[in-house]
Amino acid sequence: MAIGDMSPEGSTTVVSVNRPQLDFADQKVLCSAMCKCQTQPNIGADGRSLKQECVSSRLKALDTALEHTSPYKAEYTYDMTKRPPEPFLDKVIETKGRDLWPGWTKTLWPKDPNRPQPYKAGRGYTRRPDVVIVKDPTRPPTQDNIKQVVEMKFPGDTYGAGQLEDYGIIAGDEKKLVSMELQDCDCNKAEPEKSKIPVEQLGPAAAILGIIYMAVTKRPPPGGVPAY
Repeated sequence: MAIGDMSPEGSTTVVSVNRPQLDFADQKVLCSAMCKCQTQPNIGADGRSLKQECVSSRLKALDTALEHTSPYKAEYTYDMTKRPPEPFLDKVIETKGRDLWPGWTKTLWPKDPNRPQPYKAGRGYTRRPDVVIVKDPTRPPTQDNIKQVVEMKFPGDTYGAGQLEDYGIIAGDEKKLVSMELQDCDCNKAEPEKSKIPVEQLGPAAAILGIIYMAVTKRPPPGGVPAY
């Protein structure tokens, strides 16, 4: 599928997007979060339904439960002034995204002497994909370890200018960019019998998630986690 996207200069960029080509386990985890958040979204202070934030919080809870070795990295911020783009990572845990704060670009951005220009808002200097799936969850989500970049869209969501093109640059190959919509998940379909799904196809994250989280925290996870 080809999607035309308007760049800031007004030209049209055509980006090929796989819709979707996810492994069985990846599809199960992401659809689980997406379906749950469609019916039970986070609610903002103004009463708005925050479905994307709900997905992010669930996947981040999964990553926390797995000590930041989940293959699903939600909303990591990438520095698009670097080639390849670099994720902002925690100073201690290299598989964890850095906790950024309001106005962080005014303090953190200028500290890198290798960055070619000062930060300017609205120029696409940073991008934050919905989900980056990594090949090796014990390594950071740098381009050489990216399996797929997934953009998850609920009904009514739109793409920003240059968004898909930049996500293809983050992935290193536009064929690794997946656009995932709610209709791809078939949320109304009844789950198959557990015995009919081979454990190895579910993947380690799906198979042990509930046990790990409850054993470690003794309480429900913040924001919930993908569940089967």
